[in-house]
Amino acid sequence: MSSDPCSFSCVTRCVTRHLNLTLRVDFDRRVIRAKVELTVEALEDRFSALTLDTKDLQVVSVTANGQAASFTMGPKHSFKGTPLDITLPFDLSRGQHVIVEVTYETSPSASALQWLSPEQTAGRKQPYLFSQCQAHHCRSMIPCQDSPCVKHTYYAQVSVPKDLVTVMSAVRDGQEVDPQDNNRVLYRFRQTVPMPSYLMAIAVGALESREIGPRSRVWSEKEFVDKAAFEFSETEAMLKAAEDLVGPYVWGRYDILVLPPSFPYGGMENPCLTYATPTLLAGDKSLSNVIAHEISHSWTGNLVTNKTWEHFWLNEGHTVYLERMIGRSLVSEQFRQFKAMGGWKDLQDSVNTFGANNVLTNLVPSLQDVDPDEAFSSVPYEKGFALLYHLEELMGGPEVFMGFVRSYIQMFAYGSVTTDEWKNHLFSYFKDQVDILNKVDWNAWMFTPGMPPVKPQYDTTLADACISLSQRWVKAKDQDLSSFKESDVKTLSSHQLIEFLSLLLQEDPISLTRVKKMQEVYNLNAIMNSEIRFRWLRLCVRSRWEEAVPMALKMATEQGRMKYTRPLFREIFNYEKYRDEAVRVFVAHRAAMHPVTSGLVAKDLQVDASKTTSL
Repeated sequence: MSSDPCSFSCVTRCVTRHLNLTLRVDFDRRVIRAKVELTVEALEDRFSALTLDTKDLQVVSVTANGQAASFTMGPKHSFKGTPLDITLPFDLSRGQHVIVEVTYETSPSASALQWLSPEQTAGRKQPYLFSQCQAHHCRSMIPCQDSPCVKHTYYAQVSVPKDLVTVMSAVRDGQEVDPQDNNRVLYRFRQTVPMPSYLMAIAVGALESREIGPRSRVWSEKEFVDKAAFEFSETEAMLKAAEDLVGPYVWGRYDILVLPPSFPYGGMENPCLTYATPTLLAGDKSLSNVIAHEISHSWTGNLVTNKTWEHFWLNEGHTVYLERMIGRSLVSEQFRQFKAMGGWKDLQDSVNTFGANNVLTNLVPSLQDVDPDEAFSSVPYEKGFALLYHLEELMGGPEVFMGFVRSYIQMFAYGSVTTDEWKNHLFSYFKDQVDILNKVDWNAWMFTPGMPPVKPQYDTTLADACISLSQRWVKAKDQDLSSFKESDVKTLSSHQLIEFLSLLLQEDPISLTRVKKMQEVYNLNAIMNSEIRFRWLRLCVRSRWEEAVPMALKMATEQGRMKYTRPLFREIFNYEKYRDEAVRVFVAHRAAMHPVTSGLVAKDLQVDASKTTSL
């Protein structure tokens, strides 16, 4: 196994096969008191020492097969945390198992966990806890081999106050009153499919659920649960479409948890329990591609996993490819083409943000001494998709290429994979067309920063209306402004309105007069669909419309999805007159933000991480 630059754990010498977790969630102290038993298999003879990843954990004791084991904590690294070095009281030979038990407590500042006070929830009565382990935060919740090249099953029992409900990335296995404290409830969970540590997930809160399909429930606070059940009612149709494309769904349940607004991502593909941002509850189902994306991860990502985060594009590029194939099955090929064009624009945005020479825009970047959170962008998603789409065109179209995707999933299911292994499989699958594959400029695609060497020719049918309307606004003279009418946008779908605004964001800022006219005729301020609103507010701030600044700051702080929060803050920060205001609002809201979000926004706004007082 190649070594993982983001982990201290000794993945070449031993591998974790199973975790048995006992967790006690303490909301008063904002810690989890815990015990984990790791079933570890030795990969070499005379095996007697191992290293686990930890971050801000207080380790109380370690045993091996019930005997005390000595341990030391190494020096703390800025983002990798602290290695936990364990010496076993005996030797193992290759293939033998040992049960290593670690008793420990998490820190209130654990980067995997966000603790919300009752005031930060919809119900305002009960506290809430949720985890987000991807990419390298599981180690702040569980001492483990925190690398995606290691996969294990798990069992968990979780004790929480009796008014709260617990869900995990596993199948529920019953609940009972906590025998140690009758004010608490014990929830049990079982995950029988081996999975990487970054998919460990727990959420605790005043949760309710509604059935939305034969294998699916949606979970959220009661204030959102009916809205969520409506929004995600197509889940089973998407699961079936995915199974038709890539084979049976192996995880049993597919539940969805709608999180509080501070959740930093659109969705997270935790097995059996996809996490979803509440910004999806737009009321028009136009944002269902997030669920199509998370469903697709059940195969690409969860079943076949990148071996290290340098190969993240294998997770995300294939998942975007499958997500758009689901769109093709359920809507049309034109719709897939339209979404692919939008993705190319998102890639352009990321390349512009990082800079065209930044090695983090490589499809396969080096992450030696790089924090994966800081490398996160659209690049692995959209450059990855563009490569797969380019190969689809070369090899004979979607049906032919889906044959390869299915074969890749079958070949590497339950394992972890590198770009080289993927590429070797591609060449052996298409062994009769190797001459075509050899013409691909692999070095330019994989290891060169900036935009890809080839731009695919997408079908523009659904985009033409967006392109022509955006061009009318760009070219309009002041005397032409009266020609714009409300009817211009009435025939556009939400997807097309998003595209129209994205096109304008790629142009030089339009004049303040035009933005005000656009509001007058289209009343975009009234649209609450978050994808539309976020682009519209960026456009307004960029054109220096002062009235939009408070609206943009409100959107940046009342939800915490980084896709919206970071660009909105950056846009206001770049408006010289309101730069200090952006910093002031961030500092005032920082304590309520998710730790990953606040860390990255602080970097964007050049705020010193230690400066917590208001300016």
